[in-house]
Amino acid sequence: MSSDKVLLDYGSGGRASQRLISELFLKHLGNPELARLNDAARLDLRGPLAFSTDTFTVDPIFFPGGDIGSLAVHGTVNDVAMLGAEPRFLSCGFIIEEGLPMADLERIVASMGRAAAKAGVFVVTGDTKVVPRSAVDKIFINTTGIGEIIVDPGPSGDRARPGDAVLISGTVGDHGLAVLSTRQGLSFETPVVSDSAALNHLIVRLIRELPDIHVLRDPTRGGLATTLNEIAESSGVGCEIDEAALPISPEVSGGCSFLGLDPLYLANEGKFLCFLPEGLAQRALEIMRSDPLGRAARRIGSVGADNPGKVVLRTGLGGRRLLNMLEGEQLPRIC
Repeated sequence: MSSDKVLLDYGSGGRASQRLISELFLKHLGNPELARLNDAARLDLRGPLAFSTDTFTVDPIFFPGGDIGSLAVHGTVNDVAMLGAEPRFLSCGFIIEEGLPMADLERIVASMGRAAAKAGVFVVTGDTKVVPRSAVDKIFINTTGIGEIIVDPGPSGDRARPGDAVLISGTVGDHGLAVLSTRQGLSFETPVVSDSAALNHLIVRLIRELPDIHVLRDPTRGGLATTLNEIAESSGVGCEIDEAALPISPEVSGGCSFLGLDPLYLANEGKFLCFLPEGLAQRALEIMRSDPLGRAARRIGSVGADNPGKVVLRTGLGGRRLLNMLEGEQLPRIC
């Protein structure tokens, strides 16, 4: 590129825009469909589809374990997969602040390319806008994903049923604390690393072998507690969660104690909840634990007819308390 900073001219639609597309975006995200440079992509899809969109504004844009680019791919791939679908295609929209170092932009786009390749999805269309300084904070990215649903009926947030087991694929709170500690310049004896990852390969294997899964959901903003409440409310059931069974790493537990945070309300970007009939729970855990992204999978509770729309936490002291949905914004711009 002719400049080491992003210029307003790169968003003009002229020669500078074409250089940015060909020398950066196609270099890292290129595939035959994107290379056509049409204003839309022609896709070959059949049957029912899952479709999701998300916008990523995380601050800082680089954090231990990831960056805004890989996060944008992982987040949308995971949202599509949670409906029992195999993600296939992504679109990407970039809003870039004038003056962003070109090296940072290339690092982000290269990270997106690696994340998409690992997830087995193609970026087939996109858009770039450059705005004046201070009109946006460095870079915002929107990704939209589409995938083919491979099980019917598929998992859905309103399908939890009394008698279901509640599983989590691994430790909670890692992403939220990793972003916060970087933002605040904090360091811990053992670094906290984001769990950002594409879960679709594990999800596809799980639903192909166990098609009677009722709910899959990734507990992102608002964390595990908020997501459990959303499922309980949508399904009209009660969830009872065992505090002693919750997988929380010592690093996250210690960091949250120091900062006065509750890890159950911190965002996760590489974990998922699974609700399914009791008789399938052990096999589901075996499948999850056989994958590097599910090695710390555990059963954390069960679903009942009592307390519909509520989540009850069985504490380590033998008590019971309501685990409410997040009130307010515990950590802004976490994804």
